[in-house]
Amino acid sequence: MVVMKMKFPFEKRVKLAQGLWLLSWCTTVAGAMTFTLGCILKTELRRRGEVMDNTDIHIVPNTLMIVGLASLGINYFAGKIGQDALDAGRFPRWKNFLKPYFAISCFFTVLMLLAVIMSYAMKGSLESSLKVGLRNGIRFYKDTDTPGRCFQKQNIDRLQMEFQCCGNNDFRDWFEVQWISNRYLDFSSKEVKDRIKSNVDGRYLVDGVPFSCCNPSSPRPCIQYQLMNNSAHYNYDYETEELNIYIDGCREALLNYYMGLMNTIGAGVLSVFLLQGSVLVSLRFLQTSMEAVAGKENTEIETEGYLLEKGVKDTVMEYLDPVLKFLLLKNQVQQGAETPGPANA
Repeated sequence: MVVMKMKFPFEKRVKLAQGLWLLSWCTTVAGAMTFTLGCILKTELRRRGEVMDNTDIHIVPNTLMIVGLASLGINYFAGKIGQDALDAGRFPRWKNFLKPYFAISCFFTVLMLLAVIMSYAMKGSLESSLKVGLRNGIRFYKDTDTPGRCFQKQNIDRLQMEFQCCGNNDFRDWFEVQWISNRYLDFSSKEVKDRIKSNVDGRYLVDGVPFSCCNPSSPRPCIQYQLMNNSAHYNYDYETEELNIYIDGCREALLNYYMGLMNTIGAGVLSVFLLQGSVLVSLRFLQTSMEAVAGKENTEIETEGYLLEKGVKDTVMEYLDPVLKFLLLKNQVQQGAETPGPANA
């Protein structure tokens, strides 16, 4: 069953070829933009790599860069084919090229759509990665003398000031870890000894936060220590007053930032996907309408073009069968190589 059959007079074929040429070059630019967006997202993710537990989220920018580069090649050839379609004598040279070209093009176009879907669907993976990464970052904040962790304090401080956040979930996360190095503690002090003894793990815990949690917009000088002790500060009530530190956790701030970035990129790449689909549909109509002109003296006759010669299922199987046969043959060869020969007498 032929899908989307249409009649194409000569003038309509010319306009289709000209439109395809213009559309393919517009989509080439869009493909370059897709690659650039993937690079931007990759760079932003790498900037905060120290507060991420894994790199699973990098599959999104990696895919965008791959499909962006593939789009450049796909649309370059689409433009050349559209240009040659204006001359019935030059178009037949593309006949053997078009079938594998459509297979590759459809694969990368579907991959582009998957990249868009992943940019919206990876929120859970990103959140869990940030949760563990930030927890470790806070835990290693004090290890400025430990190789591999000496920049952790600087990274966390810059992060909290840039995103105006404090802690992982909120500022109370700093109460649960010793974020002041033993190097800066006076162990002869009674207060220090009492705090360490009162903790099962022998850690120096305080109800305070690093300076990077301070909110410069607050009119009151920053209160970093004894945040939960009303009597330690004049005219202060932590339960009723707005604290002059950042309240929101960094996990939520980073998650909102990255999801906003990926959603914006996803919307842009979706428009590129629609453009790419239009190029392939136009090229397919041009191909099938030009096939009827091949070998004819009068190239200005009216022809018919279609999207699919068979149904969708039959067309998909036509492309998959050679691949499946190749994989089956390869598997049989491997099994034959692994089978031991008869033992010598």
